[in-house]
Amino acid sequence: MKYNWKTLVLVGLISGGTTLAGYKMLVPNDSTEVVLKEATPESINKFTSGGVLPVDTPGDFTYAAEVSTPVVVHIKSSVIRQQSRSNPQLDFFRDFFGGDGFPGGGGGPQRQEGSGSGVIISSDGYIVTNNHVVEGATELEVTLHNKMKLKAKMVGTDPSTDIAVIKIDSKDLPAITFGNSDAIRVGEWVVAVGNPFNLESTVTAGIVSAKGRGLGIIGTSGRQQRRGQNEQIMNDAIESFIQTDAVVNPGNSGGALVNLRGELIGINTAIASPTGSYAGYAFAVPSSIVKKVSSDLIKFGNAQRGYLGITMEYLDNRVAEDKGLKVSEGVYVNGVTENGAAKDAGIQPGDVVVKIDGQKISAIPDLTQAIGLHRPGDKLTLTVNRDGKEKDFKITLKNREGGSGVILKDESAAALEALGAKVSNLSTEEKQRLSRYKIEGGVKIDAVEGGKLVRTGVEPGFVITKINGKAVTSVKDLEKELAGKTDTMVQFEGLYPDSPYDIYTFGFRL
Repeated sequence: MKYNWKTLVLVGLISGGTTLAGYKMLVPNDSTEVVLKEATPESINKFTSGGVLPVDTPGDFTYAAEVSTPVVVHIKSSVIRQQSRSNPQLDFFRDFFGGDGFPGGGGGPQRQEGSGSGVIISSDGYIVTNNHVVEGATELEVTLHNKMKLKAKMVGTDPSTDIAVIKIDSKDLPAITFGNSDAIRVGEWVVAVGNPFNLESTVTAGIVSAKGRGLGIIGTSGRQQRRGQNEQIMNDAIESFIQTDAVVNPGNSGGALVNLRGELIGINTAIASPTGSYAGYAFAVPSSIVKKVSSDLIKFGNAQRGYLGITMEYLDNRVAEDKGLKVSEGVYVNGVTENGAAKDAGIQPGDVVVKIDGQKISAIPDLTQAIGLHRPGDKLTLTVNRDGKEKDFKITLKNREGGSGVILKDESAAALEALGAKVSNLSTEEKQRLSRYKIEGGVKIDAVEGGKLVRTGVEPGFVITKINGKAVTSVKDLEKELAGKTDTMVQFEGLYPDSPYDIYTFGFRL
């Protein structure tokens, strides 16, 4: 049976792209560096030579389980939400998953809890998980393998890969060893470790069913745009999932996918299922992406993206025949961005990308992953097939501003982006209408496209009138009141213009 991925329920991926963003160019003076444990040739040789696990017992998962379970934690997230009106999208998820964890209707602010998994990546308490596990949380509680419970704080999130990093105040913790996800093979045994249905330290096993899956489930509103049926803009969203048949269920999100040596090869992120429970299809973000993004979040506070600047198209034998191409495997360049890295290097529409730094590129997920592992300013070699001949181009990746330096979000932009909404000032007519109710003004929400506001149930048209008890009458006021509020509790108050007597309040940690 052929599945249409858009019709399947993908557990946990309910967050989307954000639309309010501003950036400033700088390199932090106190950048944090965390050295992640990585597999070495010596450790791999010791394992495969029988020093740890006999090579003639490939179905023995005990070593992988013993090594990985102590580094996988249970994460409980608390969210303060308020649902003011019916929201069809949220209604679907609420009806499907049940009321717990999704807003109800009306009433005052409600404290609700969700849960997931995380993986300790450093001995001093840094933990990687999924963005959708911790997004919008006002409080985070981590339960270690030894049952110790600790409060956690947010370090950074990257919705474009669904990766987040949180931190607990602890020392001498066991930490996962990063394996090489690029080296895994289809058919290789893997072990999934997590906390499905709040069942702590659960281990399941399976094989790698496929690599480089692009499902179109991460990112909205510009992060994952399509033109027609096949054309795609290369942007933030990175999808190159490892598919496995290891049993993964709600609560496994953010947990570890490891090889038989107990090395991390992926973070379990989603399942494809018509029922919401395991149906044979589970997907994990490769450890190569996890390592890069988590390092960025710890060091810079946000993920650093290198941009190629192309519009690309899926390529197969039919497309190749239609366009008169000499090759039917790779990524077709449909267009190049003005002043982009690709155009500056000499890439032209009609080229077919076949290699990056010598690595074969067969499809779009291969390309997005290869570029996604680089930062602005990184140099690489792009090999294209042009008129039947391969040609190498030296490319220096750019940032979203068109430069080659690191970009960090400024404080007010970071807070605005976390809301996940388009906002605008009230029109003169709208101000006059509200003034009859002794309301001086406010900021209107034009669209909710992910971020923390989507979990409150707030709909377009809602007017924010106060933040932490202080009146806001313009977008400038909103930015001023949110600046510097990252990782702090913020209380919002507002109303809908067609129901001015109903005042709603809700709060969450930015």
